[in-house]
Amino acid sequence: MKRRRVVVTGLGIIAPNAHGIEAFENALRNGINGIRFIPRLEELKFGCQVGGIPENLEEISREYFPADALLAMNESMRYAGIAAVDAWKDAGLDVPDHENNHVNWDAGAIVGTGIGGADTLGVIIPKVNDGRTRRLGSAVVEQTMSSSVSAKLSGVFALGNQVTTNSSACSTGTEAIIMSYERIMSGKAERMLCGGAEGSSVYIWSGFDAMRVLNTGKNDTPDQASRPMSASAGGFIPGAGAGILLLESLESAQKRGARIYAEILGGAVNSGGQRNGGSMSAPNSAGVQNCIRRALDESGIKAQDVDAINGHLTATMADPIEIKNWAEALECSPGGLPYINSTKSLIGHCLGAAGGVECVASVLQIYKKFIHGSLNCEDLHEKILPYEKSIVRKTKNKSIRYLAKASFGFGDVNSCIIMKNSEF
Repeated sequence: MKRRRVVVTGLGIIAPNAHGIEAFENALRNGINGIRFIPRLEELKFGCQVGGIPENLEEISREYFPADALLAMNESMRYAGIAAVDAWKDAGLDVPDHENNHVNWDAGAIVGTGIGGADTLGVIIPKVNDGRTRRLGSAVVEQTMSSSVSAKLSGVFALGNQVTTNSSACSTGTEAIIMSYERIMSGKAERMLCGGAEGSSVYIWSGFDAMRVLNTGKNDTPDQASRPMSASAGGFIPGAGAGILLLESLESAQKRGARIYAEILGGAVNSGGQRNGGSMSAPNSAGVQNCIRRALDESGIKAQDVDAINGHLTATMADPIEIKNWAEALECSPGGLPYINSTKSLIGHCLGAAGGVECVASVLQIYKKFIHGSLNCEDLHEKILPYEKSIVRKTKNKSIRYLAKASFGFGDVNSCIIMKNSEF
């Protein structure tokens, strides 16, 4: 089978620190922090009372969807819809009129979510328990099903190819992009919307607060709360939003004269099997390293070719392990590790949306030739100190040829994607 080349022609983002590509690029370059104090978390006696939630969602939503459509859309669906419309238009494509019965059989969507419609369950459960099932409304099923974040897009864009939702915890968004890449590469589609979306429901965040994996010590200083790679990291900060890429075959992109942000060279998805230290909540280092190496092999490049890494790096005890895994997988000394940064330092951990949001950040860095700084890691963890010269604290203007982006999730699941600057 002939492998087709796959490129990125559209980007859409709604993140805690920005909505829209230009605003997001500015936020990345200038270290604009999207973490804020959330009064609702204080009311509910959460240990962690800060988070990353995109601002002005209600106002933005009304610019994209009519009022009757919004009634049937939960928060995750709104994020996915906004970012997808932006990505589609950014690629130079027109959003079809709903009255037009033409179906685009060559275009589809794989948009994932970690937990999905939990905010809708917060409405459903009290009504059901009070015997008011008939008051739930006719749209309740479509708001609770995980696949709503992709299914909604089918109707918006008349997508006739595969439309589905994956869910692999924090690896979800990156996995969705790899799956979409593979579909186009194999000739099963011409273009795919892909990435991840996640709402900010307290019913999602409560479990992590109960696990004591969130930072509870920075409620009074939200801008200092998300601290990947820091010696004083106290856990991750939950976030929400969506990052969507429009992937397209190179032939299709060239035929219509589309702007090409970057090329997807390949990727890998695997599991550590919950052995050798791996568990439902911890990674097997051998699995992580295997995933990175397989992604390199799939992409046809060597370890020493990688110029930059956008890490998973969450601000937990796993950060030093991740840095070591990158070094071992790339077979480099501490002094030879490529530049590495953490987008989560600016926006928190967007769970199922994390990979999508961070892949948008990765593509922007390749296309605009910079590596954004990581916030709050002035005091590097002692096990990360040997790699200090590779840690990007302040934004660097730098041309990137090859970038590796990885995501690792609960359940000991991993994904790694390799992107290339299309100018080379």
